[in-house]
Amino acid sequence: MQFVHPDLNFFSLNNGVLAAEGVDLAKIAQDVGTPCYVYSRAGFEAPLLAYQEGLKDRKHLICYAIKANPCGALLRLAAALGAGADVTSGGELAQASRAGIPPEKIVFSGVAKTAREINEALDLGIFSFNIESESELDLIDRLALERNQRVSISFRVNPDIDAKTHPKITTGMHKNKFGIPTEQALELARSTKKRAGVVLTGLDCHIGSGLPETGPLLEALQALMQLRGMLENEGLEITHLDIGGGLGIQYTPDQNPAHPREYAKLLADNLQDFDGTIIVEPGRSISGNAGVLLSSVVHTKDNGKRRFVIIDAAMTDLVRPAMYEAKHEILVNSPRNGDSFPVDVVGGVCESSDTFARDCALPPMKPGDLLAFCSAGAYGFAMSSQYNGRPRVPEVLVEGDTYRVVRRRETYEDLWAAEIL
Repeated sequence: MQFVHPDLNFFSLNNGVLAAEGVDLAKIAQDVGTPCYVYSRAGFEAPLLAYQEGLKDRKHLICYAIKANPCGALLRLAAALGAGADVTSGGELAQASRAGIPPEKIVFSGVAKTAREINEALDLGIFSFNIESESELDLIDRLALERNQRVSISFRVNPDIDAKTHPKITTGMHKNKFGIPTEQALELARSTKKRAGVVLTGLDCHIGSGLPETGPLLEALQALMQLRGMLENEGLEITHLDIGGGLGIQYTPDQNPAHPREYAKLLADNLQDFDGTIIVEPGRSISGNAGVLLSSVVHTKDNGKRRFVIIDAAMTDLVRPAMYEAKHEILVNSPRNGDSFPVDVVGGVCESSDTFARDCALPPMKPGDLLAFCSAGAYGFAMSSQYNGRPRVPEVLVEGDTYRVVRRRETYEDLWAAEIL
């Protein structure tokens, strides 16, 4: 992963040895088995600290987006560094609370908040709800009134900005289900002055995930600032601006997204006339380059037309290539004699989409060889499944020259543990 920003990269391949911080990944594979996820503590903490450094001179709150990677060990690291959480469900709210993230540092996003989830958040006393529709506003207002509470809300604005990322993870255009169009937000904001259960204190915007450049993010920020000016002319005081997440990471050597520190500083510089709290909701840009998926070769196959390297990981473990046509750099753990040649790297699930890479140049491989899929710390384990009766894989946390299993490998019994016969 030499293509990752040096101060954010804690994985290496030197003389054929794959390592995370000071630990040989082959040792983890031998002790824990493959497939498995391996996270670097330093790799997770470094970008979080970089966001804090970039915003150090401003009132700010870093709300880690739990959907990217909800591993409890990582959430506790975030809490220890003073981070908050961006949650999108009652389950994520419970995960954040269990990890020790204070409720006053939690924002609740998502278009389908249920009455149960809203009440759970009201019980905890979270910082703010990011409102995504008039219907949701009505529900939260009613539930708060039933409890004689007045809760802080922000409007998630949909500014109709193209994030220039994959269509399946674009969220800031009018064709997307997310947020409130800017022109509707002003009228809804006026209505909050007549509501006793809510008080509008913030504006929020999240236009997509994995953005390769900061231009669309800054454009969305300007849209928030313009709306803020209109609201304050209506006598509504906005005390926090939430620009969401979305900053991309380096998956391949040809990508060069902004460094989290520089992006955070850019936000601060573009909000010089705002003295409230700046909130960001990074997920991928914190955990993405902090993890790899380890896998072993099971078989190799040449059908006369294509060469295949068949591995013990599958789309059940890392679905991004199948779902988003995503590319993950693949590293091999030992030097090989002979030239590399193009192969398709595939898993064992009964779907042709269970393909990690096509025409990937790899040296000659044999059963038992170890591969590492880089930049797999975000939307890897979080999106894994038990499809084809495949128990979910373990998660391992490396800390310096030591490591520990922070989530065990599931057993066959886990496949039916929730069933009632």
